[in-house]
Amino acid sequence: MARSPSPQIHPVILSGGSGTRLWPMSREHYPKQLLPLCSDQSMLQDTAARVHGTGRFAAPLLICNQEHRFIIAEQVRQIGLAPQAIILEPVARNTAAAAAVAALTLAETDPEALLLLLPADHLIRNQDAFLATVDAAAAVAAAGQLVTFGIVPHAPETGYGYIRRGSPIAGHEGSFSVATFVEKPTLKVAEGFLASGDYLWNSGMFLFPAGLFLSELERFEPQVLAAAKAALAAGNRDLDFFRLDKDAFAASPGTSIDYAVMERTSVAAVVAADMGWTDVGAWSALWEVGQRDADGNVRHGDVLMHDTRNSYVRSESDALVALVGLEDTVVVATDDAILVASRDRVQDVKILVEQLKRDGRTEPLTHRKVHRPWGFYQSVHEGDRFQVKRLTVAPGARLSLQKHYHRAEHWVVVNGTALVTRDDEQILLRENESVYIPLGAVHRLENPGKVPLNLIEVQSGAYLGEDDIVRIDDTYGRA
Repeated sequence: MARSPSPQIHPVILSGGSGTRLWPMSREHYPKQLLPLCSDQSMLQDTAARVHGTGRFAAPLLICNQEHRFIIAEQVRQIGLAPQAIILEPVARNTAAAAAVAALTLAETDPEALLLLLPADHLIRNQDAFLATVDAAAAVAAAGQLVTFGIVPHAPETGYGYIRRGSPIAGHEGSFSVATFVEKPTLKVAEGFLASGDYLWNSGMFLFPAGLFLSELERFEPQVLAAAKAALAAGNRDLDFFRLDKDAFAASPGTSIDYAVMERTSVAAVVAADMGWTDVGAWSALWEVGQRDADGNVRHGDVLMHDTRNSYVRSESDALVALVGLEDTVVVATDDAILVASRDRVQDVKILVEQLKRDGRTEPLTHRKVHRPWGFYQSVHEGDRFQVKRLTVAPGARLSLQKHYHRAEHWVVVNGTALVTRDDEQILLRENESVYIPLGAVHRLENPGKVPLNLIEVQSGAYLGEDDIVRIDDTYGRA
C-alpha cells in the first residue's frame, strides 16, 4: 500500500484495563501495558514509539487511569516523548467515552483532525506493515469514513471478535465497507469464518476524523457525548495532567466504540492488515510470539528445564524456577505469587483473580514493589506489629510532608543522601546513618543529591497500612 498525502494524524493511546489474565505479573495498580512483556520496554512505551518520529504523527494524546498517571508520565519521559496531554479518567467507562474526550479535545482546534486510537497493550511485530496500514486508513478516513483495523486471520481464533467485510471501497485497495461485527465465536464457527475469507479479526484500533465521530456519537449515544463534554468543562489541570471531572464522567454509559457507533453507523469501513498483531490477552499469546528453543520452550529470567516442551516459563523473582517432565505448561513466578497452568487453560487465570479479590487479598492489586511519583518502595519482611521496607527516592524527589497516627518509623540510609524533616528539625543523613520518626511526628524525606537514595525503613506500631498517612503538603498534588 503506497503512502498517500493526508492531514497529520493524532495518535490517541488508551491505557485502561487491569489485564487480569496476565496475573501474577499484571496487577490492578500495575497492569500489563506498564510491563516489559514483549521487549525491553513496556507495552505502553512500545505503542508510543510506534507512532513517534516518522513525520506522519503529531505528539500523542494519552488517556489513562488516574492511579497510573505518574508511572505513565515517567515511562513516556524515559523514551524522550512529550505527549500533547495526559488526560486522567477518574472511573472506567470503556472506550466510547475515552474516544469522545479525545475527539472533543482535538476538534477544538481542528474538527477535521484524524484520530488514531491505539490500545496501549497490543503487540505489533511488523512496523512497516503497521505504517502502511495507517496510511491506507488515513486516506479512507479523510474521504469521510470511520475506519477500523481488521487483522487478516491465520487461525480459527475464538478469543477475538470478527468483522465481516462488505464491498470494496473504490480507489482504496484493501479497504472495505463493514458488513457486520461478530462476537467471539465458537471454534466451529471460527473455522467457517477462516475458510470463507470474508472475515477479519477485530483489533480494536480505529482511525477517523474527529468531527465525523462526534456527529455519529451524537446520533447514536448522546449521553456519552454529553458526559464527555461535561467532564472536560468541569475538569481541571493537575500538574502535568488534565483531570476529568469525576461525577460528570461517571454519568457516561460504559460502552465501547463498537457498540456506540461502529455497529450502527453507515460510514464504517475496515482496512485489512497483516502486521504481526496480537492483543496479548493471555500467557499463551506470549508463548506464541516468543523466541522458542529447540524444545519449543520460551523462557525469561532464572529458569532451568529438563525434559520439558512447548512451555512458557518466566521468573521475575530472585528464585530459580526449575521444571522437569512437563509439556504445554505456563509457569510465572513473582516475589509474592507463582502461577502454574496448562497452556490451553490460561484464559481461566481471571477466575483465580476474582477469587483472590473475594478473599480480600492484595495479590490482585499490587506487587511487593510499589511505584510512587518519587520512586518506589518494596516490602522486605512483615511480622507482628512491624514491617521492613526498602525505599528508593529519585534524585531531586521528595515524599509528602506527613504524619502517622498508628506507627513509628526508623530510617537507615544504605547509599545516597537524605534530607529529613522531623517536626521543626532538618537532618542530613549519609550512608550508614539513621533517624527515628516517633508516632505523630510531622516528617518528610527528600533526596537532595544527584544519585538515587536507597534506605531501609522499619515500621513499628499497632497498624501499618498505607492508609495511615495524613498528608499535609505534597509536591504531586495528593494532599
